[in-house]
Amino acid sequence: MSDLRRLDEIVQKVNDKITFKKDLSKPYVGLEHIGTRSSYLSGFSEANTSISTNAVFSAGDVLFGKLRPNLRKCVVAPFDGYCSTDILVLRANSDVCNRFVGRVFQTEKVGSAAEMTAIGTKMPRTSWTHLKEVEVYYPDRHSQEVIANILDTLDTTIRQTEAIIAKLQQVKQGLLHDLLTRGIDANGQLRPPVEQAPHLYKESPLGWIPMEWEVGPLSYCVASLDAGVSVNAEDRPHGSSEIGVLKTSAISNGVFYPEQNKTVISREIGLVREPVRADSILVSRMNTPLLVGESCYVDVDSPSLFLPDRIWQLKIRDSSVVQTKWLSYIFRTSRYRAYVEIHATGTSGSMKNLPKSRLLGMPVAFPKFREQLQTSNRMTAIDQRINAERANLRKLINEKSALMDDLLTGRVRVTSLLAQVDASS
Repeated sequence: MSDLRRLDEIVQKVNDKITFKKDLSKPYVGLEHIGTRSSYLSGFSEANTSISTNAVFSAGDVLFGKLRPNLRKCVVAPFDGYCSTDILVLRANSDVCNRFVGRVFQTEKVGSAAEMTAIGTKMPRTSWTHLKEVEVYYPDRHSQEVIANILDTLDTTIRQTEAIIAKLQQVKQGLLHDLLTRGIDANGQLRPPVEQAPHLYKESPLGWIPMEWEVGPLSYCVASLDAGVSVNAEDRPHGSSEIGVLKTSAISNGVFYPEQNKTVISREIGLVREPVRADSILVSRMNTPLLVGESCYVDVDSPSLFLPDRIWQLKIRDSSVVQTKWLSYIFRTSRYRAYVEIHATGTSGSMKNLPKSRLLGMPVAFPKFREQLQTSNRMTAIDQRINAERANLRKLINEKSALMDDLLTGRVRVTSLLAQVDASS
């Protein structure tokens, strides 16, 4: 018997629909509740939130997004419920492992077929009519269950790692707030809150701050705050040279992504004011309302990358008085975001500008240099933990992708994989 089967030989399309008299104890699942290339639901809504006709599904059914199939939305339903009619409800035949079927519909082969058969420009949709004849790898029932178990175990580990990262992010935000409002005392401990030890604090334009701290404008510690200049990418004179100019997307959520740059041709590198330097802070001075003021710390020189006119590079005047990395954490606070929202100018809903004078005038509470170092060291430590977990997450995701490609195409037989595991144990 062939190892290949058509999709309509292993699942049946469920056509049950409902408009009125829904069971309000059952949840509603829309495409927004299925993540891109995810294996589990990110949430659900109450049945009465959808007033239109819904498809009816049961626990164990495969929910496959037929609208905009390039987003690759597919999960195995963990409960009975209702869903958008832009979701195909597919039920595994009685002799087929439904969890294996869910993985089959998450493969590149099925996803690509859905994309190629989608009809429409703005809102392309595929259909069961176009997908049902796709042939997929179909091993024996025992192998199906083993494959599903392997991938389910990986998914569980991935979700646990994502939960760890989310928890560490929460801890980071709480620690950042405490360090930049209470600081660290001479014993290396967080100061008690002002409510518990008011004698350790004083009033300031920024509210209560530790006695040893002083408030001043950002300009107090800034040696330079410069942006690049516009470069005409079409300027290609004889002997011109290629240079890399950062995109505004090079700054995202406090992280520097140097690979986000575009190659342009200029008469000479001097057209761009300066390259990206180590121990500096990059700030997006012009961007969409949500992204204007985005910032990141740069720890290494990038002599081949240059600033565009929409990104400032901030350099500290005296690194023995103010530590650049400590200052970079000021730019990660909610107080900074609120300041940017108030002072960014422009009437356009799509673009805002943060004037240089406004940024330099931003009030900052400066602790002693010792506290700055201790603060940045603690924040660096938790950043390293988060980065390590993110690296582990990327490794797990890559491992899952490789296993899916091997096990769901028959390239690697699960029996041989298990034999290797048994031999190594």
